[in-house]
Amino acid sequence: MPMAKTETNHRRPVVDRNTGFCSLTKTFHSLRPNVPLPPPSQPLSLPQFALSLLRTSSAYTDGDGGDTTFIVDATNNQTLSYSQFIAQIHSLAYSLKKNFSLSQNDVAFILSPPSFHVPLLYFALMALGIVVSPSNPLASESEITHQVRLCKPVIAFATSKTSSKLPSLKLGTVLLDSPEFQSFLTQPNVDTAIFDSVKVSQHDTAAILYSSGTTGRVKGVMLSHLNIIALIAGYYHIRYILKDADEPHPVSFFTVPFFHVFGFFMLSRVFSLGETMVFTDRFEFEGMLRAIEKYKVTFMPVSPPLVVAFIKLELTKKYDLSSLLLLGSGGAPLGKEVTERFKEKFPTVQLIQGYGLTETGGGATRVVGPEEAARFGSVGRLGENMEAKIVDPETGEALPPGQRGELWLRGPTIMKGYVGDEKATAETLDSEGWLKTGDICYFDSEGFLYIVDRLKELIKYKAYQVPPAELEHLLLSHPEIADAAVIPYPDEEAGQIPMAYVVRNPGSSITEAQVMDFIAKQVAPYKKIRRVVFINSIPKSPAGKILRRELVNHSLSAGKSKL
Repeated sequence: MPMAKTETNHRRPVVDRNTGFCSLTKTFHSLRPNVPLPPPSQPLSLPQFALSLLRTSSAYTDGDGGDTTFIVDATNNQTLSYSQFIAQIHSLAYSLKKNFSLSQNDVAFILSPPSFHVPLLYFALMALGIVVSPSNPLASESEITHQVRLCKPVIAFATSKTSSKLPSLKLGTVLLDSPEFQSFLTQPNVDTAIFDSVKVSQHDTAAILYSSGTTGRVKGVMLSHLNIIALIAGYYHIRYILKDADEPHPVSFFTVPFFHVFGFFMLSRVFSLGETMVFTDRFEFEGMLRAIEKYKVTFMPVSPPLVVAFIKLELTKKYDLSSLLLLGSGGAPLGKEVTERFKEKFPTVQLIQGYGLTETGGGATRVVGPEEAARFGSVGRLGENMEAKIVDPETGEALPPGQRGELWLRGPTIMKGYVGDEKATAETLDSEGWLKTGDICYFDSEGFLYIVDRLKELIKYKAYQVPPAELEHLLLSHPEIADAAVIPYPDEEAGQIPMAYVVRNPGSSITEAQVMDFIAKQVAPYKKIRRVVFINSIPKSPAGKILRRELVNHSLSAGKSKL
């Protein structure tokens, strides 16, 4: 045996500096510098870590220090400075601890439109070791019931308008628009050591965020404090390597909701770096342009349909967008043609792509700097401390650069698993910690990742994921529908829209409008079916699996006429 060990050491290849690929392990390694992380055994919550970074952040300590604006509600022009926000987190954490018998690792369900209260709740609850589980306030009652069944919350935080969708919980529902909650934010003589008195393990769950699966309903993704800490540490590290002394104070406009993984980690990132974030209670294109001009926005996370809107709409010429330096696109791949057209219209704005899943905390690869941004079509290089494999879906063999296969990821940002779904966890995470993404990708000769297609069958409507199986189950529950299949249909504005092929029951005369209305009443708006075609039978394999590719080909060859 000693001989074999010597031979392995002798044969050990070096990781290729250009691609990050190790030919012995068939693994791609990050080409970014390794980022030091706190010792995993050290008790540390995400809010504690964010506060520790904030205190060293030059953006926060320059000029007027703690009175730097942290958050702006552009709907009503209200602002909170860092010192106000931190004081309110402490007050809220103190009030929650005093008024509710919450235990560490209890789950709190949050159902609210965007407001100051949502980030305050995230930070206060996570600092106490409570798991936050935010959901889409537009979700239907049945969707919320399913999520509550998964995450088993003891308490909920909602508004007067959203609370009726919630079942009764052990500690009830706290209304965020009530005088009681307002008083929680302004308690006098709060002990600011409250965060340090609670010992939170980095391996504890910080948040349960919702991700659609292809095999049915939504899944609850458990992200640990360490998952988000590792992600934020990478951004902090890069920020101070690339920082330009003349750079204006960073101001982000949030086009993504706080309950979405992108919004969740961006919120933590902005706070940790001492930057300013701007949001509106409801996204509206001209409202966004107004906010860019008024608040001198420098950065925006966007989805591809929003990039298309920037290119096509003349409205952009009405506003001064000169402060804008960077758009970070995610949610779906951005075409090369779209990127080139954007650069023509906005030559001073850097358009970069990134790639991540709810299961990776929202980050996995990204573009850093102008040189990498020139790689049109790529979603960037592997993030700090991350590893990847490209695996042949048929043979399970790991493939070298330039070859296409399913992307597998491993690293400190990978989720703990799916709450209440051991089967789905086992199917997605292998015993060595590899996450199977379900995306067909390849790495080029310089370590840049390209997304080719989805191995999974999710429909990507704007930045949202719509699982066809969920809509098919609902369609089949209609008494006049014999069979149904749902596929993605290309749409310039949304990327893809859900399209249904429906087999009517004999004697039925159900219409397209009735089918769409039936679904619209049961799902969140982004899941609505937007095209319907009636068909005699759904093509299926001998095993009964829907042959979606046939339907996709049929939909594309049937012409562009809108229903």
